[in-house]
Order: sequence, then C-alpha cells, then structure tokens
Amino acid sequence: MIITIAKRTIVHLLSRCVGVASRKSTMPILENVLLTADDEANTLTIAATDLQLAVSGSVPATVKSGGTIALGARGLLERLRAMPDGEIAISTTDACAATIKAVGSSRRFTVQGIPGDEFPTLPTPAEESRTIDLPAETLATLIAQTSSAIADDETRVHLNGALFEVERGVVRMVATDGHRLAVATKTTDVVGAALSALVPRRGILELKRLIEDDPGAIVSVTLSMPNAFFDVAGFRTSVKLADAVFPPYQQVIPESSQTSLAVPRLAFADAIRAVSVSSSGRTGGISLKIGGGKILIEASSPESGEGSDTVPIASDAKCPDAIGVNAPYLLDALLAIDSEEVTLELGGDLDPIVVKPGTVTSGGSYLAIVMPLRI
Repeated sequence: MIITIAKRTIVHLLSRCVGVASRKSTMPILENVLLTADDEANTLTIAATDLQLAVSGSVPATVKSGGTIALGARGLLERLRAMPDGEIAISTTDACAATIKAVGSSRRFTVQGIPGDEFPTLPTPAEESRTIDLPAETLATLIAQTSSAIADDETRVHLNGALFEVERGVVRMVATDGHRLAVATKTTDVVGAALSALVPRRGILELKRLIEDDPGAIVSVTLSMPNAFFDVAGFRTSVKLADAVFPPYQQVIPESSQTSLAVPRLAFADAIRAVSVSSSGRTGGISLKIGGGKILIEASSPESGEGSDTVPIASDAKCPDAIGVNAPYLLDALLAIDSEEVTLELGGDLDPIVVKPGTVTSGGSYLAIVMPLRI
C-alpha cells in the first residue's frame, strides 16, 4: 500500500472510527482499525468493529498502490495528530510494517501492523433488505429526546436500547430504564412496510456522533437481521440488534389524569436544578406540592440540609399530597422539550407524572413519564 492523503482528512476519518475499536477485548485484532486503499477508486477506507458495532468510512486519496493493513487504532491516531498540517504519505511493507511520513518534512513514524485479511469481516445488508431515507435532523431530534432514558446496564438487554419504529407517515423512538419512559415521534413521508428494531444504546450513541457533523444530511436506514445499518455522509454504522422484547410501553401511559398543569419550562427546570442540591445523593429525590397558584419544590437530606423554591402557575389546582420524584429524571424530560411551557399531568402521589410540550406541533410529538419516588 502506498497512499498520500491530507492530514485533516485522515484524522477526521479515523476519529470517527477509533471509538469503536475495543480496548478490553480478548481479541487483540479488535484494538485495530482496518485501512483499505483502492487504487481504482482512489479512496482510503477505514473500518473498526467490536463484533457488535462497526463503523467504516471512505475518503478520496491518492493511491499509488492498493492494499490493506490493520493498525492499532489509538496509536495511529496519536501519530497522525503529531504530524504537521499538510499531506501525509503512508506505505506498507510485505512484513506488515507501516511508515507514516509528512510530505515535505523529516517527521516520520514506523509501526507494526497485522495483515488485513485477519481483520473480522464487517456485516453487509442482504440484497433484498429494505432501505428507507430519513433526514439526519429527524433522527437527531428523536435521539436527543429519548437517549437519556435508556438503561446503561448492558445486562438488561431489553432496556439497554431504544425501540426504533417506522410506520406509514411516522417514525418513532422509545426508551425506558424501568423508572421513566420517553416517547418521541416525528412525521415522515416514508411509505411501505413497517420497520421495528431494538437498537442497543451503543449503536444509538454512535449514530448520534455521526449525524452531529452533518445535520442536513440524509440517513439511509437498512434493516437486515440481525443487524441495522445507518449510512450517512460517507460513513456506515452497523449494529447488532438486541435479541430481546421491548416492554409493552403503551400500558404504562395513563389514559387520564386528575390534574393538568401548564408550567413555565425554564423556570421550573431552574428551580428543580437548584433545589436538588439539597437532595439525597443516592436518590436525587425532591417533592412537589401544588396549590395556591404555585408549585412548591422541596428537598432535604441529612448530609445536605434543606432547600426549597416556588414556581408560579396559572392554575388554582391543588394536590392534597406531596409528590416525590427523581430530580434528574424530571430535568431530562424538561430539557428534551423546546416549548416555553410544558404540560404536567398528575394523578395521586403514587401515580406517574406525565410531561408533554405545552404546544403540540404538527411535525411530531413527545411524551415522558417519570415514576413517583417515595421520599
């Protein structure tokens, strides 16, 4: 392999792949990225995988001689970043050594690699697989509104991911960790057969990183069991779908509520954030008391003392009992909404709290449920 490529281009490409290269695997090859130079297309492709998640991307390069080699992901990135700006030449030998040299400079590195054919084969979608195209902005919104509710415990497979659904005219993402639920929906002009997949948390977060670079791009989504593929801006992310059944989340959503309140979102969030300083570090619990045209927010703990604040509301509604709630969970729901007001739907002190935008838009919807907390 003999190629020349701009430092900025290869660093950007490698940076998008290096996070997937495993640092804890019993398979040393997974700590590497695969470099593939194509002398016909004049492209360099870099790929990384941990056998559950894979990312690859291709960029233009001047390829004098094609070939493949696997190189240590983080070591390669460190050396490339240490190069001066400009063109970088990379060449390999039959002994799988790679030389990295700055064009027009004496700076160079030599690293030992692994034959490219020892690198795991990345999954590819079957020819008959269905592909749909969605705006990156749509997926970014769905992920932003639901990802905080995904359980981070990888042993709870059915909760350690987001349910991704596409139906006629609707794309939806749902997440729950058993203590809260987030449901985000956007309208779309996609037609055809429905699509449903439970995408693991790591795949969701990797997709988020890729689409942040180009929110105006189009993402091609392909479901080819047991994987889902997301193609955007020259990159492909493939993720092995969770082999589990997502909880029947519709059963958690209350059909009605005793009290519905319009609450100023930013003032409410600010008060919760401030008062939660006095909450227990173990539970993050606060209490909400409603009455007299205001919401009283209180927190106390032996180690942090007491804190309180009030937020005025345009309602004379009154809840007889204080409602306990986990402050970070409620804050996540409020921050997932961009309307000036939010609607809180409340039942008794042991009923879930429903959080919705104060203004319903035709482009989509959002709903969060936070389970009550005994404090």
